[in-house]
Amino acid sequence: MLLVSTEEIKGKEIQESLGVVKGEVVQSKNFGRDFMAGMKTIVGGEIKGYTEMIREARQIATKRMVDEATSLGADAVVGIRYGSSAVMQGAAEIIVYGTAVKLK
Repeated sequence: MLLVSTEEIKGKEIQESLGVVKGEVVQSKNFGRDFMAGMKTIVGGEIKGYTEMIREARQIATKRMVDEATSLGADAVVGIRYGSSAVMQGAAEIIVYGTAVKLK
């Protein structure tokens, strides 16, 4: 499955647009990560536990989008965009969406 943020794939021709596909997940951090993040805010720097949480959530959301595209018979997803928001304290929503397409 080809995944691109552009509307076209260089060297490929889009035969058919199959529609918008998406994947989403709401991920929360565990108490250990939360405690360590609180300590990190005192001294500054990257909060690696949160970075890992967001990376994992992005991977889950992307897999869900790919699964949806696969079920439609897509060869690729173009125009991919990611979004995120805080749903509640300690939890973030990640959404990814794009257009599933068949290639010639």
